[in-house]
Amino acid sequence: MRNITTISRERFNVYVDWTRSAHIRDAIVELEWYADIRERVLGVVAMDLTDSDYSFVVLGRDEVGRFRAIDLKVSLPHAGTARSQLKRTMARYSETGKEVFPQFDAQGEAFDILTPIVDRHRLHPSFLVLSENKFWAGARAVVSEMMRHFVDVDGNFVEQFQTTGFDARLWELYLFAYLKEAGFHFERDMHAPDFVIGRHGQKVAVEAVTVNPSDTEVLRQREQPDWRPRDQADIEQRLLAYMPLKFGSTLHSKLSKKPSYWELEHVKGLPLIFALADFHEPQSMTWSHPAVLEYLYGITQTANHSDDGRLIVDTKSVGPYVKDNGTEIPAGFFNQPNAEHVSGILFSSTGTLSKFNRIGRIAGFGNAASRMLRMGACHHHDPNSSKPLLFQFEVKPGEVTETWAEGLSLFHNPNAAIPVPDDMFPNIAHHRLQDGQFRSFIPEFHPYMSMTFHFSARDD
Repeated sequence: MRNITTISRERFNVYVDWTRSAHIRDAIVELEWYADIRERVLGVVAMDLTDSDYSFVVLGRDEVGRFRAIDLKVSLPHAGTARSQLKRTMARYSETGKEVFPQFDAQGEAFDILTPIVDRHRLHPSFLVLSENKFWAGARAVVSEMMRHFVDVDGNFVEQFQTTGFDARLWELYLFAYLKEAGFHFERDMHAPDFVIGRHGQKVAVEAVTVNPSDTEVLRQREQPDWRPRDQADIEQRLLAYMPLKFGSTLHSKLSKKPSYWELEHVKGLPLIFALADFHEPQSMTWSHPAVLEYLYGITQTANHSDDGRLIVDTKSVGPYVKDNGTEIPAGFFNQPNAEHVSGILFSSTGTLSKFNRIGRIAGFGNAASRMLRMGACHHHDPNSSKPLLFQFEVKPGEVTETWAEGLSLFHNPNAAIPVPDDMFPNIAHHRLQDGQFRSFIPEFHPYMSMTFHFSARDD
């Protein structure tokens, strides 16, 4: 059984995260992961959380290319017994030489999202990077496996992903990945909102929302394709009104949509979440996130320290934002008419193409002729700290790991007609405004922003 070897959990997950049933993580703990030499057959050893005995599952690709269970055995007394039987069973399937193990009930189709279906001049620059650049092999592997399971409700996902809708569609894929990782089950037979999902007997509706460049910004980016990072003074100026107005315009358009999301029959009675990401210019998500909290709650905070080093936070209400034409736009999205129907805002500044590439590289799908460095700012858990921690590390298989949940936040609406249950979205940051002060639960490692750099490796 030399052709059966261990693989990392991260590599197994790239293949199988999309297959696991919604409740499997509550029933078992996966212990070991295996593959044959060509990775046509996968296997996992697990422990039952109820009986504390062991089981194994063998997986192969079905007619659509999805890894699904083709053999299993439960109620084994020891992990070693499960391991040895798994290897023998996997070897038997591997020796058949089969690439496909039909299950005769496969539905849907696998989307070849990386092969262009439009003329090259219409392809989005980021799509060209993903589909052609040798250093983005990790992201290609993740996206390819994911799209064997993704349901294209509107029928235009591939074309939009390749052209003008790349950022919005990538954000949908990121949300799909997190929701799968978190153990949600999906109801994807309706056109809006993007996701109706369930977990532990509770359901929630999620609509993906992206901040996109205006027509003027699109023209400027075309005329000045060589991107330059903004300096700190420019960033601080844009955070005063420009970015709150960008977020406000995007969210207000969703709030004003007719028919309203909360009026749809399949959404009535459910918490409604808008999942927000900023793609209005290159790297804007690395600096625009402070404007989210300010706009949503209509307050701003400044930090000072007492003589003995204790953190003192001063919270003030934000006045209306003034547009260039003099129009005043009120702050505080959650205080706007009809906003009580929105239970919260999911937000991440790290749900980008680089995250797909890092996860793929950690799983061993990256290009061996390159190195990848990630640096950014994360939450500092010192209660008297007013600034985030800076971090920097090389993204290496076996040395670091990353989840889809990492960097994701849920801002709860204090005025929500249907609040989000506390345990609905696991492993992410949660923020609530209570008695005029923020109360937040922050995971141990929670990046607020990061940038990922590629270096071509040479022998010398």
